[in-house]
Amino acid sequence: MTGGAGTIGGAVVRRLLRDGDWQVRVSDQRAVPDWMRQRVDVHTADLRAHASAAEAVAGCSHVIHLAAIVGGIANFHKLPFTLTEANNALTGAVASASLEHAVDRLVYVSPSMVFERASEFPTTEQHLLECPTPRSAYGFSKLAGEVYARAAHAEHGLRFTICRPFNAYGPGERPEPDEPGIAHAVPDLIAKALARQRPLQIFGSGEQTRTLTHVDDIADGIVTAMASPAGENEDFNISSSRELTVAQIARLIWTACDNDPRELEFEHLPSFEVDVQRRWPSVDKARRLLGWQDDRTYVLLPGARRLTVKNAPLFDAAVDGVRRRIPDVAARSLEGYTREQAALVLRAADVVLMTSRSEGSPVAVKEALASGTPVVSVDVVD
Repeated sequence: MTGGAGTIGGAVVRRLLRDGDWQVRVSDQRAVPDWMRQRVDVHTADLRAHASAAEAVAGCSHVIHLAAIVGGIANFHKLPFTLTEANNALTGAVASASLEHAVDRLVYVSPSMVFERASEFPTTEQHLLECPTPRSAYGFSKLAGEVYARAAHAEHGLRFTICRPFNAYGPGERPEPDEPGIAHAVPDLIAKALARQRPLQIFGSGEQTRTLTHVDDIADGIVTAMASPAGENEDFNISSSRELTVAQIARLIWTACDNDPRELEFEHLPSFEVDVQRRWPSVDKARRLLGWQDDRTYVLLPGARRLTVKNAPLFDAAVDGVRRRIPDVAARSLEGYTREQAALVLRAADVVLMTSRSEGSPVAVKEALASGTPVVSVDVVD
């Protein structure tokens, strides 16, 4: 895997190791964390050089290509030539090395920015054929990478899969305190909310929409697509399906950082030349061909210490999902929340798990039902 030291890369490595069926090699210019160095083969090199890419790929059955210059919206405008040159060189070298070593499949990880001028919502993979070419150098460079993968298949028979994560968030990415917009929106907003910045600065009107997707869900989607015969020579949107405005995301983060929702006000900073106004992908293809969808967002109402989860196809990951997501942006326990705070979180959740100890609480029931969110009752055991 190229780019394994990054936020998504680290999540993919953890997902591969959890399977137990894969031996993993990570190639990156950056230093990898100690836990990764102890468990995988680490290759350190500049993969723009063909010899380095060939050395990295040698002996591998599958290649997941993540290495690229990425970042937040400011990065796209600050480094247009640098990232275009680097991303094209990286993909060209890795694709050529994959052909040279006859890998079983090249998985190219592309961004949602290839759809930056989309006019179909939810945006299907097929819409790429009609979608105007990205205006940003970043979007164009990554779309060119998709062309590399398809061209290698058309001319040389290289099997490929294209995965497009949307709005990744999760542990590992840090904000750039002196340069707003260099990091992605979530770590940038978390840093501001933890500092109790008032007014809270956001770019543009705040009505731009995004579909936040946890890196663990993205990693699962990438590995599922790579391992599935149905993923061969196909492209997939790997994303949550819940559309939120930037202002809604900022409110969730503000509240998740234990700030009073009543104190939140926005300062609207001038946005950038390319700031996608709507991002809402269709994930039907991944569900249909791969049987994959992102974990739902869960809200655990007061009273639960452990959950006995029923209806396994839908909720077999609920306990882990709740435990994992409580500290994150979109979900947490509502113990001690005011009604206003609870209502804000409930409205943004995909599913509310009503525990038996909270079912008798008229306020909890009323707030859950009023949120318009699907409610599922689960048992609590001591």
